[in-house]
Amino acid sequence: MRRRLLIALTVFAALAALAFAIPLSLTAATSRTQELVLGRSGDADRFATLADAAGSAGGVQALADEVARYHELYGENVLVVDARGAPIVNAGVEVSDPRIRAAVAAARRNQRPQQVDRLTPWSAPVVLIARPVGTGVQVNGAVVIEASTAAARTTIARVWAVIAVGGLGAMVVFVLLALVLSRWVLRPLAAMSNAVAELTATLPKPRGRAPITRNYGGPPEVRDLAESVDAMATAVADSVDAQHQLVADTAHAMRNPLAALMIRLDSLEYAVPGPASATFRGATAEVERLTALLDDLLELAVAQAPASFGTAASTEERCDPAQVVADRIDAWASAFDDAGMRLTTAGRPDSATSASTAPPNSGEGSGKHSAAAISSAALAQILDVALSNSCRYAGSGAHTAVAASDEPGWVAVRVADDGQGVAPDELGKLTSRFFRGSAAAAGGTGLGLSIAQALAKAWGATLTVEAVRPHGLAVTVRLPAVAR
Repeated sequence: MRRRLLIALTVFAALAALAFAIPLSLTAATSRTQELVLGRSGDADRFATLADAAGSAGGVQALADEVARYHELYGENVLVVDARGAPIVNAGVEVSDPRIRAAVAAARRNQRPQQVDRLTPWSAPVVLIARPVGTGVQVNGAVVIEASTAAARTTIARVWAVIAVGGLGAMVVFVLLALVLSRWVLRPLAAMSNAVAELTATLPKPRGRAPITRNYGGPPEVRDLAESVDAMATAVADSVDAQHQLVADTAHAMRNPLAALMIRLDSLEYAVPGPASATFRGATAEVERLTALLDDLLELAVAQAPASFGTAASTEERCDPAQVVADRIDAWASAFDDAGMRLTTAGRPDSATSASTAPPNSGEGSGKHSAAAISSAALAQILDVALSNSCRYAGSGAHTAVAASDEPGWVAVRVADDGQGVAPDELGKLTSRFFRGSAAAAGGTGLGLSIAQALAKAWGATLTVEAVRPHGLAVTVRLPAVAR
């Protein structure tokens, strides 16, 4: 993989260097060519002016002297002809050369000078610069200069060499940086790939699930790593499902022996002697507690892995939270009366002030509420947990209020009481499995809020537990709202 990465980075660097070097080289060559053409064109125009003013033998001699000095100084040939094309002054030009004859003819016809091509180190040694003698109306001759390109070509070659060396140096630096960077990036990737491959070699093969590599491309090493990670994730998911299934199966399988044991204990109740009656009642209570614990474990397993038991949340299921609240209030009313507590759907505990900014019954009343994306049975089970805890632990004389309120995109259902509450350091542990507060009464399993939280999560909802000031506890479940 490192080789392929280096090749890709090197090609990219080469393209980047060429994209910079080629335009820069062409620009330098064009600039030097224009410099040569403009300089020699100025010289040709000066000779054309002198030739136009040379109306006598003395003027022609002055022109010849000027051309001779130019030829001696620059080593470039110059030809001046009259209106008939006959040479007036000739400093080294081969008049019979077809290129010279064509340039003279074009200048005598006052044609636009031919554009000189961009010079390169391998261009022709000379270029022709031709200018007419006279005005644009009457042409009295022509001037042709065979301009040497040696100096210009040497300059262009030198500039191109500097650019090439600079580009090559940049390439070397980039390759070295790419080598260091590739080692730094790929070393942990290779180690992780080897570790994951060794781990997945001991795991069972995925059961009919499409690997990541079927949906995405990439280098072979990355695809192998993706396939190994996919297999590992599948194995972990299968392990979690198997764990939930084991808990559910174990709890379900133990219910029948416990039920048989309870029947046998009930049949022995009248045969137990008086001194052993207390022990008998304790044993019966422990069996009942164990039965309740297994029931809660079964509910927790179902809530945490609904798809494994055919109870996956359906996007089409919905309920009216206010109606579910009213039903649960009616179902729990007698239990709260027996406990000496008040249970209402409106209002809030007389002496309580919620810790949150919104009152527990915000939105409660005769107005309509949004529907919630949850089944009535699941919401009822969550509310039963909250109401059971409030009825059992809030204490005699407490007031419990249940309220449903609308929020943007959500429906919140809140169960708040003004009971004794829990210690601040225990508040965040209430949804942990088997945790029971220091002030909790006997008989609970510590799984109720864990079950409620798992149910809420399975339906895309959230469950929070917060304190109520000056004392008390509130359980709030926020449900996704849907249009009625």
